[in-house]
Amino acid sequence: MAATQKDPVLVVVQLSGGNDYLNTVIPYNNGLYRDNRKAVSIGDNQIVHLDNMYGFPSYLAPMKQFWDEGKLAIMHGVGYLDSPRSHFRSMDIWHTCEADKVGTEGWLGRVVREFDPKKENVVTAVSFGPCLFRALSVPGVPVACVAGPLETYGFLPGIQDKAQRLAMLERFARMYTPIPGSGVMEYLGTTGLDSLKGADILKVAPSRYRSEAKYPNTSIGRKLKGIAQVHFADLGTRVFYCDHGSFDTHAGQNPIHATLWSDLNKGLEVFMADLREHDRSENVIVLIFSEFGRRVRDNGSGTDHGAAGVTFVLGEKVKGGHYGDMPSLDASKLVQGDLNPNMDFRGIYSTILDRWMHLDPVPVVNGKYEQPGFLN
Repeated sequence: MAATQKDPVLVVVQLSGGNDYLNTVIPYNNGLYRDNRKAVSIGDNQIVHLDNMYGFPSYLAPMKQFWDEGKLAIMHGVGYLDSPRSHFRSMDIWHTCEADKVGTEGWLGRVVREFDPKKENVVTAVSFGPCLFRALSVPGVPVACVAGPLETYGFLPGIQDKAQRLAMLERFARMYTPIPGSGVMEYLGTTGLDSLKGADILKVAPSRYRSEAKYPNTSIGRKLKGIAQVHFADLGTRVFYCDHGSFDTHAGQNPIHATLWSDLNKGLEVFMADLREHDRSENVIVLIFSEFGRRVRDNGSGTDHGAAGVTFVLGEKVKGGHYGDMPSLDASKLVQGDLNPNMDFRGIYSTILDRWMHLDPVPVVNGKYEQPGFLN
């Protein structure tokens, strides 16, 4: 299926490590917040109020701008039943939508398969990060995985001589040629050939990018710039994925949390301004999630693994506001000391799939879930 410039595009930002919900969307008028957080609570003079119940820490000020514009949706109490509080298992559940068994297909890999069943565009999905994220992994579905700047991305980019480079690429192509019926080797061969194609396609993106935007020289800033470069290049990419973190703040939480969110906010501020400046923002939404929140009571320096968390969706077509309610902080309502999830993350995915990407969400998320109405 050929993609057009205005086809809906999804950008996913994964906050790896378990972002602290209560220090991101602060219930500043709830006395139980400070009672439980003697070490890590955010001071009143450091809170930017969203309304008479919730606020952002001051280092999320750019997010407040999107909130004021009505372009930011805040999903409260997000998670699933019986959270294992394990980074690996919880992230696996978010990636595959399988809470009761180990899933074999990533939810976004299924989306890419729906968009491009004949593999006509090997850059329908592009991932920026150290590895291919499980959410995108489905056997036979190509995904371009970029570990560094696009300017240096590709196979053997250091070989400048054209003839020598072609000879080396031909050797790799022969090496990756799949042997019919060979199982794992066939999968690896197909993946290798798709990667060669993807590298050739993506290398044109930086040369097509014309912008005065000054992205911060941070890991997340560079990833968001890469996403903008590919988006501007009109290569038919429908899904972008990147990670940021680690948010695993067991100790020394406040400065770590502040730096991580400040870097992300500065990056998103430039990214959205860049898209708007070039009339590229109308068909983009950004999903920001973490595998779980953190405990209600701090441990004297940080916070430990929790259950319910917060998820954000940002974009021009987003109906901004609060969706769902923050779970009770009352000790009698907690689950093992954690906020009790009251919004299934698969409902958020379902809304994006149904109302944004125009796909049937049921086979992608493995069921029917209530959809918060944050998209028109």
